Amino acid sequence: MFVDETKARDYLLVAVALDSADLRAARAEIRTLTMPGQARLHMHRESDSRRRKILAAISRLPVEATIFRAVDADRPRRKEAERRRACLEELVTGAIRDARTTICLEHDASMIQVDRRVLITVTKAHRSEDTLLYRHDRAASEPLLALPDAIAWAWARGGEWRPRCEEMVTKVVDV
Repeated sequence: MFVDETKARDYLLVAVALDSADLRAARAEIRTLTMPGQARLHMHRESDSRRRKILAAISRLPVEATIFRAVDADRPRRKEAERRRACLEELVTGAIRDARTTICLEHDASMIQVDRRVLITVTKAHRSEDTLLYRHDRAASEPLLALPDAIAWAWARGGEWRPRCEEMVTKVVDV
């Protein structure tokens, strides 16, 4: 699973699952979309025509995305770290339930310690410390982090963009 977040409107944590047999081909596809001199794909920095092309290419990949949405109507002052923690707890619990083996989160130095605490606590609670691996990676070194970035961006943006990713989203979980 490859995980990224957006804070554009709601706080969304997006997890994209791929079978291990599909990883090489998916990485190759993302690399073909990366422009010369571009370290990584990042929807925020792309033109609309490039965004359409990227989303169309991703929609052809065998991906399943789950969106964890921090709903704060009853807790309007919940901080970003609390929102992320709640979403990550749900993500890890679901990954264990679905027998996923690896979670790759986009590297965010300010969140690594919080993430590790959640990951350790939840995997221990489910006795899955040895079966669920996790890592933090930079998008420039792990091309597949472009998948949750693109889906999170399109979902949060709405308008013409959400329909371009809806088919890939298999579940939205309110946390």
